[in-house]
Amino acid sequence: MDTIPKTMKAVVKERPGPGMVYKEIPVPEIGPSDVLIKVRAVSICGTDLHIYRWDDWAASRLHPPLVIGHEFCGYIVAKGSEVHHLNIGDFVSAESHVVCGKCSYCRTGKGHLCPYTKIIGVDRDGAWAEYVSLPAINAWPNPPDTPPEIASLQENFGNAVHTAFSLDLRAKKVLVTGCGPVGVMAIATAKAIGARTIIATDVSDYRLKLASKMGADFTVNAMKEDVVQRVLELTDGEGVDSWMEMSGAPSAIKQGFTVLKPGGEVSMLGLTSDPVEMDLDNFVIFKGATIHGIVGRRLWETWYQMRGLIRSGAVDLMPLVTHRFPLTEFDKALETMASGKSGKIVMFPEEYWEEYQKASKEG
Repeated sequence: MDTIPKTMKAVVKERPGPGMVYKEIPVPEIGPSDVLIKVRAVSICGTDLHIYRWDDWAASRLHPPLVIGHEFCGYIVAKGSEVHHLNIGDFVSAESHVVCGKCSYCRTGKGHLCPYTKIIGVDRDGAWAEYVSLPAINAWPNPPDTPPEIASLQENFGNAVHTAFSLDLRAKKVLVTGCGPVGVMAIATAKAIGARTIIATDVSDYRLKLASKMGADFTVNAMKEDVVQRVLELTDGEGVDSWMEMSGAPSAIKQGFTVLKPGGEVSMLGLTSDPVEMDLDNFVIFKGATIHGIVGRRLWETWYQMRGLIRSGAVDLMPLVTHRFPLTEFDKALETMASGKSGKIVMFPEEYWEEYQKASKEG
């Protein structure tokens, strides 16, 4: 591997307020149980956009200065003295939730609920940089030939897989509300694990086209059609057996509960901006509905499920990657994401951007 420099380029949230800067900072140090990773590619998450805009959530959570970014892949270039299960040169992705490993949740297989979780790029320096330091336990080895775009977005894919696998979707009529990248990945996962019919709703025709490409049987634009009426038409008046709520939109939540069959199940991943009023009696109690709240990925069950879906070819995520940028153009990349006319956006540090452009020209 290359000699590790003392400094690196990184995207930094330097101070409270909108925007970020691309600047030179020291390469992070590692402890005895950590690895240092040379970043190959990063993908953009909605969280990164919240931080860029500095909305109320970001202002209440972050403490700048901080290197941004938590979806990435790269090569291990150094490791601590206590790290024996990974090797220099391994190509890895990463679980961004750094958990304590000692609390009752971590010790009973529920690490995704650890109250002491620190998220890279949010609570500790992240990966929109040339190098990132990470606890070795959070590094996930990939086959060396995994496309960097796919390797970089596995963590985000895990949200979709966790959502889909929390339900029994086999031979079921499934509704997905919200067709952002995670919603579309949930559609692909539902198709792979045997959903009978998948109906997707959103307010963007661009995203609905992606949903169709990734496996939705029917799409409904909530700005142009009556969602409840259309879903009932598509299900012979019965409604849906299962529902994955990925939007956080109050109108979508009401529509979903309306068309959910008695005894149906819902997994809810989408975050709402404000509290949502709901007819609990008729939507949940009298329906005998089951609600699953989804946070993060099950450690490490979800990662093994992802591995199976990707390696078997049951899910192909490449059509979801619609834009690629050098990391130096992070502003443009974030603007593209904010437009709503993109799937997953992947960025490359300068060295690997040049490599990507050369490979694209050659073929």
